[in-house]
Amino acid sequence: MIDKIIRLIKVERVDDIPVLLAHLQKMHVPALLDRFFPTHGHWKGELSFGEVVAVWLTFVASQGDHCLSHVQPWVEDHLDTLTAAVGKTIRPLDFSDDRLALMLDALSEAETWDDFETALNGRVLRVYELERDRIRIDSTSAKTYAGVSEEGLFQFGHSKDHRPDLPQVKISLSALDPLGLPLTTTVVSGECADDPLYVPEIKRVQQTLGAGGKTYIGDCKMGALQTRAFIAGSGDYYVCPLAGKQMPAEELEKLLSPVFSGEQRLEKVYHPAAEDAPEEPRLIAEGYEVGVDLEAEVDGQPVQWQERRLVVRSTAHAARQAVSLDARLTQAVAEIEHLNERKQGKKILDAEELKAAAHQIMERRRVAGLVRVETQTRTTETRKRKYGARKAETRLESRSTMSAQIETQAVKEAKQRLGWRVYATNQGMLALVAVIMAYRGQYLIERCFGRFKGQALSLTPLFLQTESRVEGLIRLLSLALRLLILVEFVVRRQLEKAQSKVAGLYPGQATRATASPTAELILRAFQGISLTVVEIAGQVRALLSPLSNLHQRLLELLGLSADIYVRL
Repeated sequence: MIDKIIRLIKVERVDDIPVLLAHLQKMHVPALLDRFFPTHGHWKGELSFGEVVAVWLTFVASQGDHCLSHVQPWVEDHLDTLTAAVGKTIRPLDFSDDRLALMLDALSEAETWDDFETALNGRVLRVYELERDRIRIDSTSAKTYAGVSEEGLFQFGHSKDHRPDLPQVKISLSALDPLGLPLTTTVVSGECADDPLYVPEIKRVQQTLGAGGKTYIGDCKMGALQTRAFIAGSGDYYVCPLAGKQMPAEELEKLLSPVFSGEQRLEKVYHPAAEDAPEEPRLIAEGYEVGVDLEAEVDGQPVQWQERRLVVRSTAHAARQAVSLDARLTQAVAEIEHLNERKQGKKILDAEELKAAAHQIMERRRVAGLVRVETQTRTTETRKRKYGARKAETRLESRSTMSAQIETQAVKEAKQRLGWRVYATNQGMLALVAVIMAYRGQYLIERCFGRFKGQALSLTPLFLQTESRVEGLIRLLSLALRLLILVEFVVRRQLEKAQSKVAGLYPGQATRATASPTAELILRAFQGISLTVVEIAGQVRALLSPLSNLHQRLLELLGLSADIYVRL
């Protein structure tokens, strides 16, 4: 009887869809896309270009999947939820892989994308009230299974995925410190070196933030003289370590000599501890500073500036290198002594051959000059008696052996040189500890790349065959990356303001609380919310599963109203 009164029509998973769409609206993504990527007269359906991209980004961020052919089935499974959240009639055909591919072609237009990205950055910085003093820049590679063309985007190069057998594209990224929010995304061919990518990326950042007063942080590849000269000439600052090309071993030795002789005192650097931390401050480094006057040409104009060079020894890095050195020494000694073993089928080496083999071992283990080897040759007489036509004789047989011993003093001096690095900056106000901590925060941009290529967005491997669509896909995923980072940032900022934590995010650990939840944990907490559509006595009703206390708390932290779910 009850089946005749109540008829189940469908059950839809709602999950985190309203949260993601609401944040995209707050970022102004759909409206800005419509402004810079207008559709032509043959565009079908009620949804605009920006609204289609917004739903697409919701799929990518929610499912961790960028495959074009998977979007339409997902839309069909969430049709009522998406229609109610967007406020327009949605057709599954709006998200066919053919249409999405054409949209990627549109996003690949570099000049239009640059204008859109500049406008988006201005909107996000203003709406979320973000600091804009520090920018991190780095690059990564993304492997693809497409073929290599002569002058195309897919090329073989130094692979950061450790797949030199596959062609790749290279992605240069600038991110706002300290939250790691992408500001600019540039796609270049896979064989490009990293060094020339910094200046174009900085110029694009300056289009949004302006030139002057900003600090750019990068790794040693940003240390090229032309890059530093451009930053200094534009009134900005840089912080980066110097690689061997900018700081040769001979010059580094000159900087370290007064330290080893005791003439140069070192400033100790302690890790900034929280005010309520009970433990003593932890020593992380020691170093000193020298000033250098530099000059270079930028666009035909001379640029002069003073650079601070901070000669720093990281205690943790030095300790790790010392452990590695001890292990290599032990391995080298064991391998050298193994040369003395006699086995069937193994060639017996003479003294010169033993020395050559020992030298190869020390070079391979990188311990040349730290191990002393000695060769001993023993000669024995062996009498051979007369046998048949052979006369009796005495033969001399030589047998060479080698011993290896670690040079203690040389190892001690070598360990003194471990852990040293020279940082360069033209920022006169940064203390030594600030420079070290600024560079140590470089993991923030690496985390962006981890999300780009990991489970969150699953950029790699790339299966698209068309270069323009690969470029468009990378730009689309950069928007999804911004979305995830801002969701995470808003919740963390609110928790920090309230000096509180949120519990219930970790599966199986209901009481575990955190003040720094990830976007992935926040969005996963909304899984299980569903929309049930039923017919009751001839009337169709939509019933939403109740929001838990955790859902209510997260929506409050996100600055969103529960209406985004209730209105479904």
